[in-house]
Amino acid sequence: MSQHNEKNPHQHQSPLHDSSEAKPGMDSLAPEDGSHRPAAEPTPPGAQPTAPGSLKAPDTRNEKLNSLEDVRKGSENYALTTNQGVRIADDQNSLRAGNRGPTLLEDFILREKITHFDHERIPERIVHARGSAAHGYFQPYKSLSDITKADFLSDPNKITPVFVRFSTVQGGAGSADTVRDIRGFATKFYTEEGIFDLVGNNTPIFFIQDAHKFPDFVHAVKPEPHWAIPQGQSAHDTFWDYVSLQPETLHNVMWAMSDRGIPRSYRTMEGFGIHTFRLINAEGKATFVRFHWKPLAGKASLVWDEAQKLTGRDPDFHRRELWEA
Repeated sequence: MSQHNEKNPHQHQSPLHDSSEAKPGMDSLAPEDGSHRPAAEPTPPGAQPTAPGSLKAPDTRNEKLNSLEDVRKGSENYALTTNQGVRIADDQNSLRAGNRGPTLLEDFILREKITHFDHERIPERIVHARGSAAHGYFQPYKSLSDITKADFLSDPNKITPVFVRFSTVQGGAGSADTVRDIRGFATKFYTEEGIFDLVGNNTPIFFIQDAHKFPDFVHAVKPEPHWAIPQGQSAHDTFWDYVSLQPETLHNVMWAMSDRGIPRSYRTMEGFGIHTFRLINAEGKATFVRFHWKPLAGKASLVWDEAQKLTGRDPDFHRRELWEA
């Protein structure tokens, strides 16, 4: 025990009374079964730890993800190749002029590898940067074999895995969900005949007819360059200037400024393929069709005041609702 300093009772003293109190208290805190100690056998890569008390990764598997295993391909039994499919025998040494000479520009494998390295950081999408997606499956209500020979549309019993991405148009990846804007509705079908992509929006028409105008339209919709405002909302001065000069945009503008511009949820939002497509049946007969997605939960939208409040209180409202649905 430390002795009290009677001559100077205000002198600082150590709070420890003997040397044993300075030792770590692991003996009293550690589990008696020794589960805190490393396991004798290390956990194999990709496997869950088995030692008692180990922190296991959260289970993110579900029936929808498991169904994708049938169409997912790995790298087993595949050779390393270039983008053109040429097999690569050496991925570690460049072609040189002699043993110690300079690197040759004819080494297309090196050029391709460096090009891939320079482009590893994928920039943000120009439009539709803010999005959320979900796995699911597609099953037709009835056979459409009279107008198409596509197998996933011809058999009512066939279940096709799909991946759907919902998005806003104007805002960046960190913008709010509940802004007034057109919503993207893109569907990827993993069919037995290959991948079928159906790109669409939540409106049946588009702002322009000629792709030549698309860069100008996007420049008008995106934030104004001198102050980077607005973030997420489409309607601002440059947008309205463009609309006034391009009357063909008015139809889609009316959709965007209606209740359709602020959907209540991605699950209460219609989707449209926008374009007219041509399907061909087994006899070679062509039929023009359009793709419309009708939500089982019905159509619902937010009013402007609700959207304004949600933008501040929960910018991830649509993403959170889709995840928790």
